[in-house]
Amino acid sequence: MKEITTPDFTEAIGNANEINELLRRYGVKFGIYKNGEFREQFFPFDPIPRVIDAEQFADIEKGLIQRVDALNSFLYDIYHDKKIVRDGIIPEDFIYISSGYLAQCEGITPKNKIYSHISGIDLVQGKDGEWYILEDNLRIPSGASYPLIARELTRIASPDAFRKNNIVDNRNYADLLRETMEYVNCGGVRAILTPGRYNAAYFEHSYLAEHTGSILVRSDELFVENNILWHKTYSGEKTRIGVLYRRISDEYLDPLTFLPESLIGIPNLMEAYRSGNVGIINAPGNGVADDKGIYYFVPKMIKYYLGEEPILKNAPTYLPFYEDDRKYVIDNLSRLVIKDVAEAGGYGVVFGSDLTAEKLGDLKDMILSQPRRFIAQEVIDFLDLPILDEGETVMRKADLRAFVLSGETTRVWASGLTRFSRNPDSFVVNSSQGGGFKDTWVRSL
Repeated sequence: MKEITTPDFTEAIGNANEINELLRRYGVKFGIYKNGEFREQFFPFDPIPRVIDAEQFADIEKGLIQRVDALNSFLYDIYHDKKIVRDGIIPEDFIYISSGYLAQCEGITPKNKIYSHISGIDLVQGKDGEWYILEDNLRIPSGASYPLIARELTRIASPDAFRKNNIVDNRNYADLLRETMEYVNCGGVRAILTPGRYNAAYFEHSYLAEHTGSILVRSDELFVENNILWHKTYSGEKTRIGVLYRRISDEYLDPLTFLPESLIGIPNLMEAYRSGNVGIINAPGNGVADDKGIYYFVPKMIKYYLGEEPILKNAPTYLPFYEDDRKYVIDNLSRLVIKDVAEAGGYGVVFGSDLTAEKLGDLKDMILSQPRRFIAQEVIDFLDLPILDEGETVMRKADLRAFVLSGETTRVWASGLTRFSRNPDSFVVNSSQGGGFKDTWVRSL
């Protein structure tokens, strides 16, 4: 099934520069912290929306709900009975040596057994019309605020586009997030924890705090007393926190449990969490499920936990860990995509076709010596979408990050973050690699 023709967006295109200038003023940026250096850059918005029809989105929605439900079942199992390992579905090598597996989370049961409350699932649509899952992001997926504010500004610049076309209103994301947070609230106020303005997603932290009615807090404003998390105001008053939407990586979350040198964590937070006195969104330890090596096994998880066939497909993927796959990868390296499972944000992605014979040889040696470190995938020739480039419409590769929220029920936000490459020769669309974003319109029935 192919994506439908984009409706008229003439007004929005005419106001593209003004919309981007407003986004700059609002601080719609992202930061990159790599190799000890922080760099902040603007995340450019393209006014031509991606449009998905209602029937197609319904299929995507079913597949995403199925996938996230299976991943939540997997996370509970891995930190409790480990039946999927005992039954030989997933080798233990892909659990215990994963950097995302945290032994400190063994036996902890989050409220209502939900681990991934907000899942960012990255998809692409092939030129055959088929949608493929590229990656599962279950730790602290970001990006929902960008299409929210862009839609808000586009609605002002081009009101007729929304009046003339039956587009699902995406302004309910804050309501979905607030309901998700309340479902795991252990008694107290809602809070969003930020490391501060130098964090890559600080704009989003403040935006979501404002729109969900949550307080935006830093770790130096929080403390644990009698296994209860408190927020201390400048006046000395304290307020109990019942659920914490954290935007801090697991290893920095609690210096008494994880990295002792962390200056942005909250001492004894994990004890409050283990005691059932605070909900943490997303749960610590989720990294074991979005390890790129584990991605290979998600279709097997769906069959194992749900007894269903996967609705959405993975990209064709090979694990050098297995001998047959390793031989295939080595023999076909020049036409595959190789991903380092420890990297994220578009880093550690290598296209074999871009490498010299010498570099291919070096990569082969690394794969043979460290097979667990890599996965290999067929190159999916996914859809190009139109973008504006210096006033001209050009075609560029684009993906879709869909947001799935798990609370009393599992729901998919009828919107999403469409990211595109500004490089005509690149398949990598991540913002950290210089890409831009556009709104995602879902047609209503």
